[in-house]
This record gives sequence, C-alpha cells and structure tokens, in this order.
Amino acid sequence: MAAQPRSGKVTVVGAGFYGSTTALRLAEYDVFETVVLTDIVEGKPEGLALDMNQSRPIEGFETRVVGVGGGSYEGTEKSDVVVVTAGLPRKPGMSRMDLIETNAGIVRQVSENIAKTSPDAVVVVVSNPLDEMTALAQIATGFPHQRVMGQAGMLDTARFSTFVAEEVGVPVASVRTLTLGSHGDTMVPVPSRCTVDGRPLSDVLPADRIEHLVQRTRNGGAEVVALLKTGSAYYAPSAAAARMARAVMEDSGAVMPVCTWVDGEYGISGVYLGVEAEIGRGGVKRVVESDLSEDELAGLREAAEAVRAKQADVADL
Repeated sequence: MAAQPRSGKVTVVGAGFYGSTTALRLAEYDVFETVVLTDIVEGKPEGLALDMNQSRPIEGFETRVVGVGGGSYEGTEKSDVVVVTAGLPRKPGMSRMDLIETNAGIVRQVSENIAKTSPDAVVVVVSNPLDEMTALAQIATGFPHQRVMGQAGMLDTARFSTFVAEEVGVPVASVRTLTLGSHGDTMVPVPSRCTVDGRPLSDVLPADRIEHLVQRTRNGGAEVVALLKTGSAYYAPSAAAARMARAVMEDSGAVMPVCTWVDGEYGISGVYLGVEAEIGRGGVKRVVESDLSEDELAGLREAAEAVRAKQADVADL
C-alpha cells in the first residue's frame, strides 16, 4: 500500500520535555511535511531537531524536523497548526493556578507572534493553567474561537481510563471513560459515560472505588509532579496534543474531549471549558453534547462559573 502524501506544517512552541516529545510524536506520524520546534534558547531546538531527523532511517518516517532557537519565529510562517507548550511547569505543592501570572505573559507574547506569522493556523494550547491560557491565547491572537482550543480532556480521560483498567485488571483498550469541565479542581469525570467491555462502570466496580478513581483522576497531574520532584508530566500530555494536531491536519472529524468555546451547549455560554468536540481542519467543527446525570451536569456548570471568573481576569494579564 502506497504511503499517504505528507503535507502541511505544524509548529511546536517550547522545546522542553513536553514540546520536544510532542514534536517527535508528530514527526513519527509521518503525515506532516514539516515539524518546526521553536524555543527562546539558542541551539536547543536546532540540536533536538538534528537528533530527531537522524532517527528517520531507523523509525522509517520522512517528516522533516526544523529547529528554531533564540525566540525567532522564522521558519514557522504559514503553519497549519501551532501547539503552544511554552511556560513554566508546576513544582510539588503548586496548583496550576499558581502559574497564572508568569505564564500569561509568555502565552500572550507567543500568541501575538503566531497571529503575525501564521494568521490562518489552528492553535492547540497546553500551557497551564490550561483553561485560562486557552482563553488568553484566543484574545491575544484575535482568532475565531473555533481555531483556538486547549489540550486537557484528552489527557484527563486517558488518566481515568488507565486507572480503571488497572483497578479492574483489563486491557486499556477495553475501557471507555470521559472527563469534562476544567483542567483542575473543578474537573468533571463522567462515570455515567464509562464502560468496561461495554458494561457500565457501575456494574463492574462499587461506588466507593469509582469515587476513588474519580479523585485520583482529578489529582493525576499532581501525583506525577510529586513523584518527579522537578518538572511535570509530558509523555501522556504530548500524546494528547499530538493527536489533536493530527485530527486538525487530517480533517478527521474525530470527537475528542478538549477545552473549547462553549456558547449555549449544556445551558452554558461564553466560556472556554472542557467538553467533547468534533475536530477538523478549521479546528472545532462543533461541540458534541452528551447525556449527563444531574450531578454531572451540575458539576459542569459549576466548573464553567469557576473558570469564567479567572478567564475574565486573565484578559488583562
């Protein structure tokens, strides 16, 4: 079977562990013509790109990786997708909100540069605090809401699925879960939508164990941070961001839980929030509403109000 033709350019801003891992995942898909990795540090992205390119004969992909250091955006022009990983990671004991002022300045500057160099791009934000930084990126770029989205629900859902699979002792492929809401304290794991081999989760596990897994999912990032001592998760988060970028480039129409603009769905309006959405070439094609229990819907609306207040504040940062 002939290989699919590669096309398009994706830029990853930030060459830390998260950004570099995302860039490599995107390159190994072998669906993009070019992956650009950019960072404020001179030489780092260039060196990483050189290393990644030398893995092509071994791994069998042709996508070219380009590194751009010194804070330059030269070479990123006319990117189809831009993944924003720039910003400080959490340290043990820090909440995502503790990063808000520092990362707001970084994300605003990055977003303004994206708007100048890639005015038609779809932007995937992964900087924390996620919901607020996604809102800020949309304001700073001036892009339509559907072209700016955040990576959160994909990661949180993957964590939930992993914890359920380990608890029950089944392959992760047997598990379907969903998390909505914010990427933080008001995250809304949705047990009513969770299944194991097609059976409702409530038929497989008692309520107290489900609640334990829900709480572990909410604290999933903090658990990794506490163990690492320095830095935060990047393998699972990069997988989620890369999948979102690929869905955009391939215009796949895949339905994914992402942070996107909600305007009327679930009775919620005018806020960036974690919901399921259909992803394609223009970003978010539509928000997909799920059947939720009364408690889950109440949790989602509570999350909306919590992030709404912070998103209003972040506009001035």
